[in-house]
Parts: sequence; structure tokens; C-alpha cells
Amino acid sequence: MSKNFKPIIIVTGDPNGIFYEIFFKTFKKINCKNPIILITCKKKFFREAKIFKFIKKVNIIDLKKTNFIFKRSSINLIDIELKVSKNKKNNDILLNNYIEKSFDFALELIKEKISNKLLNGPINKKKFLNKEYLGVTEYIASKINKREFGMLIYNKSLSVCPMTTHLPIKKVVPFVTKKNIIEKVVIINEFYKNFLKIKPRIAVTGLNPHCESILDFNEDDKITKPTIKLLKKKGFSIDGPFPADTIFLKDNRKNYDVILGMYHDQVLTPIKTLFEFNAINITMGLPFLRVSPDHGPNYKMVGKNISNHNSFLESVKFLDQI
Repeated sequence: MSKNFKPIIIVTGDPNGIFYEIFFKTFKKINCKNPIILITCKKKFFREAKIFKFIKKVNIIDLKKTNFIFKRSSINLIDIELKVSKNKKNNDILLNNYIEKSFDFALELIKEKISNKLLNGPINKKKFLNKEYLGVTEYIASKINKREFGMLIYNKSLSVCPMTTHLPIKKVVPFVTKKNIIEKVVIINEFYKNFLKIKPRIAVTGLNPHCESILDFNEDDKITKPTIKLLKKKGFSIDGPFPADTIFLKDNRKNYDVILGMYHDQVLTPIKTLFEFNAINITMGLPFLRVSPDHGPNYKMVGKNISNHNSFLESVKFLDQI
């Protein structure tokens, strides 16, 4: 394998969801310039490949060998056994063990500098994380002891970053601090400069409707506005706070690359409305690129062959061009 190429490591995520369908649909369409390393259950992969009539060559990696050969013309498969139990509770434990082992193996490959690109398939956060982490973003960050990171829902035209991820609304307000706003802006700026080679134009939303409050203390005036003023003085391309109900209007959003929102649905609802499945989830602030499709495992659509694979396709294309 040429040193000019870095493999894209793909972790199945939940193998009982729509992963295989969106994977096969994607790789029937594209040939990547970078090798693909798929960490999955070999038996389930070939069973699903037969159903979806996927005929691309597969290179089974022999982990007993010290020198791995990753072929660009094949799917390089690393087998992680998926054990199954008739007992539902035990089966959930076995599934979680499989997902965790897959992530551990992927992170080990990254640690050994075999790759710096990780893509995970959709995961049922409620089942896998079991309230220990807010999301997969936090789970992966904790695996490498990274405390400063950010979620970016990315589209080339416009991206969003929520200050908080899967946090209940009543717990959001304490996170709206000068320190946290600065941290997220710095992370966004560094990500865009390092990976996309541009200085991002950042807009910041207010916390309150219309950036106004009937209370004596208004976070938008007392915290957000002076923090943005400070960041502008430091050379960041940043404006706000803007009312969240108007910043996404066409003539407003066209002036920015990223909109930093105060909480999850404040910015994810409009971005998904605008781009639907043509956006991807990126974790910023890690020493490697971690990407995932911006949707869940969608068990209701399993076996129907009607799942939209665009977000997974865009995830692969993004990592392949970096």
C-alpha cells in the first residue's frame, strides 16, 4: 500500500440495523482512492452480501500475520465474532461487547498509525451507551481521554455545531458560559483550518427566543455577546448572537460556514430540514477524523431495501478526499 494513502476504517455499529444495506448501496456506487478496512462479523457480512447481491472482492485480513496488506481494489475485512443468545438480555450484552470490541480494534489501528480515519455505522445510543455517555461522540472521546471536543453536522454549504449534544433542555443553561463558547469556537476554527484549509465564518445563536428574556438575567447580553466581542478581537471570524428563528433564513445563512447553537435541536432541526440525508456527523477535536452518518440504525426499515444511504455515502466521500 502506498504511503500516500490512509485507509478508511469502518466499524459496523449495530449489525442488526440498516448498516449492511447502506454499506452495500454505497460501495456499489463508488471506488475509493483510499483502502477500506471493514471491522465486522464475517459470517453476517457474507450472509447480507448474498441478500444484496454484493460482488466486490473481499480481502480477509489474517490477524496472525504481522504485516497486513490492505488492498485498494477490495474490501479489507477484519472479523469480529458476533455471538448470539436466545435470551434477550444476554443477547443485548453480547451485542454491546461486539460493538465495543470493534471500536477498540479500530482505535488500536489508529494508535498504531495505520490510519487516521474512522467511520462508524449507526448505533442505538440508548442500548449501547446505557446512560453512561450522552452519545457516541462522548464515548469515543472518553476512549482516548479527550475532554475538549465538538459535534459538527457537516455539509459543504453550511454546518452546525451544538454547544451541548444529547442533554435534556433543563440542563442546558449552565453550559452557556464564556469558557464553553470559546472552547467550541476554537475547536471549530482549528478543524476547518487543519482539515478543510479555510478560516470558517462562524455565526452564534442566542439561547433565548429572539435573544430576549423576561428575566433580569439575559444570557445572550451578559455572556454570549461579550464573549463574541472578545473572540472578534482575537481574530476569529464570528458574529452574533443571532435569533435562532432567523439565522437559518437563506440571506442570513449564506454569510457563514458554521452556525454554533446553544443546544442540540436548536441547530440540528433546521440543518436536517435543509439537507436531510446529505449531511454527516463529525467529531472535532480528536487526533484523528471520526465521522458517522447522521441517523440511527432504523430497525423498522431492516430488510425492506428502502433505506436512504446518502449520509453514509457522503461520510465515505468526505474521508476519501481528506
